[in-house]
Amino acid sequence: MNMNFNEKLKKAMQQLEISQAQVVGLTGIGKSSISQYLSGKNTPSVERQKNIAVSLGLDPEYFEQDEPIVKMAKHNSGVIPELRTKDAGKLMRMNHKTVEDGLKQGIFPWGYAIRTSENYHRYFINARRFAELEGIEVPSEMVV
Repeated sequence: MNMNFNEKLKKAMQQLEISQAQVVGLTGIGKSSISQYLSGKNTPSVERQKNIAVSLGLDPEYFEQDEPIVKMAKHNSGVIPELRTKDAGKLMRMNHKTVEDGLKQGIFPWGYAIRTSENYHRYFINARRFAELEGIEVPSEMVV
């Protein structure tokens, strides 16, 4: 039985233990579009499907496979390679606080900020997506 895109996306989210909000943050795609993809109302283009897979740290061909298996592309630890805000700031030649503000405002398509308390945020930057979109090589020693 062939799975539809929405079923494959739900399966990947479940196996990666990520929420819809995290998919929005990792992909840079709007919440309403992700919602429509998950409900099956809309299906993204093949190119966008590949971008979504890469954003989630999956094999670019993940959504084209009949029975996709969640495996991380070019990274064997089972987690999405992460970049710290101070390292992203260094690579972009800006203060890490500026990077954090951008993540809080949702302007960077390669990461997001989660408010964990009134004065604290948890930041996540997808190192692979950062490198791809910014055109900057991320040294392996910066990847967490």
